[in-house]
Amino acid sequence: MKVVVATRNIHKVREIAALMDGLGYELVIIDDVAPDTVLREEETTFEGNASAKALQASAATGLPAFADDSGLEVDALGGEPGVYSARYAGEPCDDSKNNAKLMAALENVPDDKRTARYRCAAAFVDPARGLRVVRFGACEGQILREFRGTDGFGYDPMFFLPALGRTMAQIDLQTKNGLSHRAQAFRALADSLRGAAAGG
Repeated sequence: MKVVVATRNIHKVREIAALMDGLGYELVIIDDVAPDTVLREEETTFEGNASAKALQASAATGLPAFADDSGLEVDALGGEPGVYSARYAGEPCDDSKNNAKLMAALENVPDDKRTARYRCAAAFVDPARGLRVVRFGACEGQILREFRGTDGFGYDPMFFLPALGRTMAQIDLQTKNGLSHRAQAFRALADSLRGAAAGG
């Protein structure tokens, strides 16, 4: 089954493809099948945005769709940037500017108060079957005062995993897919889709 992924982030597509391996889906990125589609994120929750993007991608292509919305919640900032993580420093989205803004916002926050978590909502929609499934994941960590690592994207170079002693940008994809918020959400989603297929 061909399924469109409602994102223009190729890093994210690679992560999702690895997690969906074995389900028999051929994943295509939205730009390959409907490059003019505007994916709007106007909801106030990760679940709302993930579902909305999946429905928009499906409507534009006629295909079932995967989408996710994820972001960083920093306790010292009252949960910000949250659903606005990708555009924290404004449009157009820019990882470097977002990281710089976060670094500045936390400049006077002591190390033991820099706790944070990545959250993700992953959605699958197949309107032809009347199917909509959303699952969730979270990954706890803390925000460093410097960048470490060159893998990953977004806030990964600042997001420290105490259990590993490394940032999210210092681990390989296989390790990341064992513990990340997105991995948890999409693994739970894959399990639900396997169950739906077995039941159907």
